[in-house]
Amino acid sequence: MYTASWGEVVRRDLFGASPDPRDRPYRFIIRLCLVVYRLFAFRFDVRGAEHVPPTGGAIISSNHVSFFDFTFLGLGALPQHRLVRFMAKAAVFDHWLAGPAMRAMKHIPVDRKAGTAAFESAVRALKDGEVVGIFPEATISTSFTVKDIKAGVARMAVESGVPIIPAAVWGGQRIATKGHKVVFRRGVPVTVILGEPIVAEPGEKVQPLLRRTRAAMEALLDEAQRSYPDVPAGPDDRWWLPVHLGGTAPTPEEAAVKDKLRAAGREPKAAKRTLVARLKAVAARRR
Repeated sequence: MYTASWGEVVRRDLFGASPDPRDRPYRFIIRLCLVVYRLFAFRFDVRGAEHVPPTGGAIISSNHVSFFDFTFLGLGALPQHRLVRFMAKAAVFDHWLAGPAMRAMKHIPVDRKAGTAAFESAVRALKDGEVVGIFPEATISTSFTVKDIKAGVARMAVESGVPIIPAAVWGGQRIATKGHKVVFRRGVPVTVILGEPIVAEPGEKVQPLLRRTRAAMEALLDEAQRSYPDVPAGPDDRWWLPVHLGGTAPTPEEAAVKDKLRAAGREPKAAKRTLVARLKAVAARRR
């Protein structure tokens, strides 16, 4: 397990001998993330960083379980002194604080109603030798399994001629994920695994490449889940595990139904707790 140190936060060669001066904002934000990791003593298990090429374009294709996955995945590319340009929904770029930071880090906005521009921007970045990060499930998987993935990741690889690096991230859902309150627990383990690059074979079509990518992501996620060092603290703490591992997360089928309702704007709103119920919950936590 790796825990960020204060020495690493200020390490001069963290980004290599001659980092691009245009990436100063990105490097500053990474150092801020390391400060947060140190303060909360997150324990990282990062495997397969050697699969990220030291130069040239590549796609990191990962599952998605938490709001902070992109910050964790970036650690996998850091040993090779690479910065990852993540594709993220356009709404994030409209935020007063996150928007300027995302643009400064040269991340790629995705408008789901008009995705051509994002696709072309990503392909251009890949051909320019950048590492592009993508969550091809398009949204957080509340079942904590790999959902159906979008064909864009395979289309980008074919169009740009770069490898796909399958990846899995696990543990971040215990800090911040969809449908649960953000809780900055100290000492939470976070696993990041990068797999062997997948290269499109001559003449290979998009769908076969997509199937190979998803199968690799599923295998890596299974490895991350089964080797994770923590277990639920009790029956009420099994929410962050998928059903097939004894957890109480929604099944993939249940999660798919909720995703469709959410996309259609028909997701049922949770009933607000009464003042008495909130006071009882506070009293229970203090016992």
